[in-house]
Amino acid sequence: MLWLVVAALAVRQMAVVLRQPPGERLTDLETWIGENGVLHVTGSLYDTDRFTGTPFAGLVLKPLTRTAEQSLGVAWTFGSLLLVAALGIVAARALPGPVSRRTALLAAPVAISLLMLSLPVRNALHLGQTSILPVLLVLVGCFAARGERASGLLIGIAAALQPTVLLFAVLLWLTGRRRAALTGGAAFAACTALAWAAMPHDSWTYWVHHVAGAGLGDQADSLANQSLHGALLRLGLEGPWEIALFVVLAAAVCFLGLRRAARYASDGQLLLAVAVTGCVSVAVAPTAWQHQLLWVLLAVVGRVGKRASDRMVWPAVVILVVTLPGKMLLPNIEAMFPVRDNVLLIAALAAACVAPFLPRTSPYWQQPIQTGHASPVAARWSGVPLLPFWQRVLSRPNLLLELLLIRVVYSAYQQVRLAATAGRATAEHHGRQIHSIEQWLHIDVEHWVNHSVVKVGWLRDFFDYYYSTFHFVVPLTILGVLYVRRPADYRWVRSSIGFATLLALVGFWLYPLAPPRLMPGLGFIDTVHGVQDFAKPDYGTLTGVTNQYAAMPSLHFGWSLWCGVVIVMLAPKLWMKALGVLHPLFTVSTIVATGNHWVLDAVGGAAVVALGFGLTYALSGPRRLREPGDETPPDATSTTSSKPVGRVTESA
Repeated sequence: MLWLVVAALAVRQMAVVLRQPPGERLTDLETWIGENGVLHVTGSLYDTDRFTGTPFAGLVLKPLTRTAEQSLGVAWTFGSLLLVAALGIVAARALPGPVSRRTALLAAPVAISLLMLSLPVRNALHLGQTSILPVLLVLVGCFAARGERASGLLIGIAAALQPTVLLFAVLLWLTGRRRAALTGGAAFAACTALAWAAMPHDSWTYWVHHVAGAGLGDQADSLANQSLHGALLRLGLEGPWEIALFVVLAAAVCFLGLRRAARYASDGQLLLAVAVTGCVSVAVAPTAWQHQLLWVLLAVVGRVGKRASDRMVWPAVVILVVTLPGKMLLPNIEAMFPVRDNVLLIAALAAACVAPFLPRTSPYWQQPIQTGHASPVAARWSGVPLLPFWQRVLSRPNLLLELLLIRVVYSAYQQVRLAATAGRATAEHHGRQIHSIEQWLHIDVEHWVNHSVVKVGWLRDFFDYYYSTFHFVVPLTILGVLYVRRPADYRWVRSSIGFATLLALVGFWLYPLAPPRLMPGLGFIDTVHGVQDFAKPDYGTLTGVTNQYAAMPSLHFGWSLWCGVVIVMLAPKLWMKALGVLHPLFTVSTIVATGNHWVLDAVGGAAVVALGFGLTYALSGPRRLREPGDETPPDATSTTSSKPVGRVTESA
């Protein structure tokens, strides 16, 4: 099944590339076969201002591309996919032992699938880059080549294509493979000298005028350059001070990273050592474009954490960073821009210098500390929970992983919410339907409430502030408190709000609805967004910010009702429970008073929240766990304490 997934991903990648218009397909191949491409320019390789490879790359690839000029697009795409498959197989076979039979069988297809989905490979396929080849040459040189000379030769050729790869010769030297290191350095020098002899002007342009290609291609301060040099430029540093700081930081990263890599290689984790060295080469290169960052994905093989619950955090973070854009991983908050814009560099630096990878001699390498579980009390209905393997975990989930997953899920929710396209006519038709039903039920109080609130300035300001602020603040506060104080309950209620949000998304998709403020002719006043101009024919349609017609069900009310239920269930004080009841009451008043929802939208919000709690109950069982003294299953005896199990702290 996994190999079928690999095949499907390969076909999809080829289809995505080949379906694009010729002007947008394999854009860097225009450097070769375009009107002013390398194949058609008699002068320098760099006269086109688009070729950014080394002179040796031009010397080797130019004849190959000329012979396949007519079918180069298909051949390049198919050949790149073959290189990805070879890279995944070599990486899978290089996993440090002992490796279980299941891991040995699944490692290759999983590795190829992750490579296919990664941003560097997708970028390389889209642009027509050769950045996969140096990575493959290094891995073959380290794990498949026979003899020191063959290994060094392959690494030297890779360095001639991508100069910072020469750091692998240093790794070979530090690990005692000095003949391979010397061979690698000599191969790099020979390839560079050959290119210099054949193309002296191009070599001077690349190595001297542009300082190892640093001045070629896009501007060095663009977001595509995920190196220390690019990050410093984006922070506003420039001139001699920036260069000096870059040199100092690069030297420190090389020293720390290569020492760590040598230590992991001596420990028998050569693939991790290769990944760490590759991350060092990414950070210290003057320009490290996105398609050159495959080394970061290889760092997924490192094991971090003594507890079993933390073991998957590092791989998950690496996979998320390498497969999703920074805008999806981090919120659109200005204070987070430096992190968002440099997230791949930060991951590379973490792998090179910070991440505490376990040595194979650690007692936790094969046997991490197991996660404590407990069983819920008996359910009221037979067959509940439907998923008996959904065990109730007592400890807190890892905070970093939790925040990343919440952010990714919310970003995906936003994307799908925006994709739920609907015309204005359909949304207004549904709005008239809802209004008619409310008139029949005699609950059409929106117009009266809206105009009554508008007449009272302080009340209008209060509802506007409540609408725009408490929608996110209260649920996040509740989740934060439960995460710290009651982790077992946190997991249960987090699942319930997740299910409710997914169900609401189905409602947005199936029933686009114009809220009262976007219904012309009914006289509603939008107190939050200001006066609306209904003369604009496309007003209220999907925008780049939000779906204006995602009104049914109301998540403003749904989330507030979820907050109220959770507070009433778990709060220890009566006044806290009272505040929990007041929050959904204030919220339903707010959404009606501001003209943002119909009353029936709140009913829909209550329905999805009820279904969210119901699904969580059905799948995982009741929220309450066994109290001390109850019959406790053997696997939970070591995790119970003198406190109620539902309130187990991290120490338990």
